[in-house]
Amino acid sequence: MSVYTLRPATLRDAKVISEIHSASVRAAYEGLVPDEHLKVMTPEKRLGYWREAIEYGEPQVQVAMDMDTVVGFVGYDRSRDKGTPPTTGEIWAIYALPTYWTLGVGLALWDAAREGLQEEGCTKVSVWVPLRNERALRFHDLAGFKRELTTAKTVLLGDFKIEEMRLSRPLQG
Repeated sequence: MSVYTLRPATLRDAKVISEIHSASVRAAYEGLVPDEHLKVMTPEKRLGYWREAIEYGEPQVQVAMDMDTVVGFVGYDRSRDKGTPPTTGEIWAIYALPTYWTLGVGLALWDAAREGLQEEGCTKVSVWVPLRNERALRFHDLAGFKRELTTAKTVLLGDFKIEEMRLSRPLQG
């Protein structure tokens, strides 16, 4: 049982979600991505995206609360990948404050996404993870995701190129 409370995000959460997103990305990629590229990953650049996501429900966003403090969030919905069936969901984003890493927030967020996707009729879920983010790869491996080695692609993180790979798993089990 989780020590965290999960609830749907509200527009009032957009600012803290963008702050968590920015802090988590900077901490995860410190030493892996040049500092000048991490400096542009500001909460202000993420705020509009998360406001719109919460307002329009695409993706659906849940936050994890420790008492009265938002400490993490997950965004999930149908897969954005071309050619996937409508029963395939996707975790669009899953982040926790770095001070909460290894404290069960990620698992609570994953459980919320899994339940939400199952309620939407999904039977499978995928997530795209940067290959250099060992912590995220390990988390998803432990959560039962399998790496799809043929899906590696290059994406931009700010103006820095990074390799990502899709991982997937059935929602049952």
